[in-house]
Amino acid sequence: MNSFFDKVKKLADEHDEKVDEALEKAGDFADDKTGGKYSEHIDKGVDMAAEHTGEGDTRSSS
Repeated sequence: MNSFFDKVKKLADEHDEKVDEALEKAGDFADDKTGGKYSEHIDKGVDMAAEHTGEGDTRSSS
């Protein structure tokens, strides 16, 4: 099973910008669905997730 996670990590590292964009979109979707009630927590989660892909956080601050 480790080889699967290694492959996923490698893909995430190779496509850092696209992964970060997808994380941002998912965060925006969750924020919209919760009516902005958890914006701070969602943004923090997106930032933390983005820091664990590729060279780090490539998303722009919202």
